[in-house]
Amino acid sequence: MFNFEKLDVWNEAINFADQVYRVTRAFPDDERFGLTNQMRRAAVSISSNIAEGTSRSSRADFARFIEIATGSVYEVVSQATVSRRQGFIGQADFDSLYGAAEKQSRMLSGLKRSLETT
Repeated sequence: MFNFEKLDVWNEAINFADQVYRVTRAFPDDERFGLTNQMRRAAVSISSNIAEGTSRSSRADFARFIEIATGSVYEVVSQATVSRRQGFIGQADFDSLYGAAEKQSRMLSGLKRSLETT
């Protein structure tokens, strides 16, 4: 088992990506290379950056990867907002994604703080 697999924040990021994949599965076919792809890539980027950050030799480097992961969470929120406004997802799916994004953001923020203070 790799170190990052033990992190709750990484496991939550995997769950978040699963949720984004489920929601975007219902997007129109003509969005396959648009919002569908962008949302999926951003969601997968979260866990990828957490994993890559654990391989860095300094806490500051790891913290930088956590910042990048946080940016990806924000990307998904923005893209989900556009998707909702375009009628690709309903309010319930949007609210669920938004809540999961808030949780992910809080977890990443806590990890970043711990890397900077310890």
